[in-house]
Amino acid sequence: MSCNQRSISCLGRIACIALACASVACMTDREATSLPDIVIVLADDLGWKDVGFHGAGFPTPNIDRIAAEGVELTRFYAAPVCSPTRVALLTGRYPIRYGLQRVTIKPWTDLGVPPDEETLPEALGRAGYQRKGVFGKWHLGDSVRFHPLEQGFTEFVGHYGGSIDYFEHTRLGVLDWHHDFALSREEGYSTELIGRHAVRFIRESPADQPLFLYVPFNAIHSPNHATTAYLEANAGIDPENRRVKAAMTASMDDQIGAILDALEARGTLDDTLLLFFSDNGGVPPAGSSNEPLRGRKHTVYEGGIRVVAAARWPSGGIQGGRKVDTPVSVLDIFPTLMGIAGVEARHDERLDGEDVIKALRGDTSGRDDFEFHSYFNGQTIPGNGTAPDAERRERNAVVTSDWKLIREGPNLDRAENPRAHAKLELYRISVDPFEASDVSASHPDILAELLARAVRFRQLKPKDAMAMPLSAPEGWEAPSDWSMQK
Repeated sequence: MSCNQRSISCLGRIACIALACASVACMTDREATSLPDIVIVLADDLGWKDVGFHGAGFPTPNIDRIAAEGVELTRFYAAPVCSPTRVALLTGRYPIRYGLQRVTIKPWTDLGVPPDEETLPEALGRAGYQRKGVFGKWHLGDSVRFHPLEQGFTEFVGHYGGSIDYFEHTRLGVLDWHHDFALSREEGYSTELIGRHAVRFIRESPADQPLFLYVPFNAIHSPNHATTAYLEANAGIDPENRRVKAAMTASMDDQIGAILDALEARGTLDDTLLLFFSDNGGVPPAGSSNEPLRGRKHTVYEGGIRVVAAARWPSGGIQGGRKVDTPVSVLDIFPTLMGIAGVEARHDERLDGEDVIKALRGDTSGRDDFEFHSYFNGQTIPGNGTAPDAERRERNAVVTSDWKLIREGPNLDRAENPRAHAKLELYRISVDPFEASDVSASHPDILAELLARAVRFRQLKPKDAMAMPLSAPEGWEAPSDWSMQK
């Protein structure tokens, strides 16, 4: 057996000893430890029906390719808004443990993932991943101690907060685009810039070292900004807001295609665990669609928290275009990647997800112990009716393999009686994914049990957690720039 070019070590580049090669190929350190490249692509506010394989009405060939060559995760759960999903992804723990679950992280707060918490890139670093890049939307804190490079990444290009202008890269009128700690004034459409930097990172990474790449696109979050070329390519789609979302999605899809091409040129495409999903459901008034699911972003119905997701890793057994109906959540990514990397998380006893690699590889035995909690608390929730304390009402959900409780009412951490002034709904979600039949009246025992679980979950919030003010303090103004100088 001869050694291929990639397997030859730098010590002389000599031929492999025949006796050794008869039993095992010469390997680089990477091949000996079998560490795959890991790429996580996160879309922002992508609706269930905003991809081709869910009938979007416009093509998304590269996203579709991930599902067609890998697997579609038909029950993948995330938070109903973006920051909590990102916290869960990078820690493997419920954001409530840091007081970060109910809304997005606001720029007038000093909040983020605690610096002493081990993050996903930090844990992968212990496994041997030295190249760890993040390109896109961070939205996990505006203070320097929450910066991506302080949380385990080795390179960052993108924006710290949400809702930036796609062309000007401004947030609240102030430039929010950075390379590592420094402000960057590079020009271009943000979706394309994110894709280009991700591709550059892949091309610059040594072929004999595994890489970890996190690409949180700001697409297709508002504002609805698209380039002329993509608008013209989707000219036949109506109404206008749907056409703009199609154009924004097409741009992101092309950049995902460029990432796939770069991995193929690197020679690691089939040995890359590539995971694609959305941080929450879409916003129909802005042009997205979650059909046929009920609800939208900011709700805990399936349209808000059951998101588009697919994974691909042919050499790791994640292939074939299968549908994985086992429920999975964003919390499961951290422990699953730890299992693949062969390391234990330092806070293993406190991880809230579990390793689901067997399900991704085709184990259809199910997951009877699945439990996922979600809630959203905004200043006001449309449709509250005349219940008291409307500004402090929240939406709670408890999802299991078979059932789903939805509660809307006063904050659970303040309510003496969780049923008081609350609307309770129960769905057999395993057979009613569209949440059409409320069966709470016929299953009061299950309703009571899930409500008790919701109460226990809310008790995870630390007593000393800093409050998240939903509106800016009087006199607060955006800084002159969003830079975080080291």
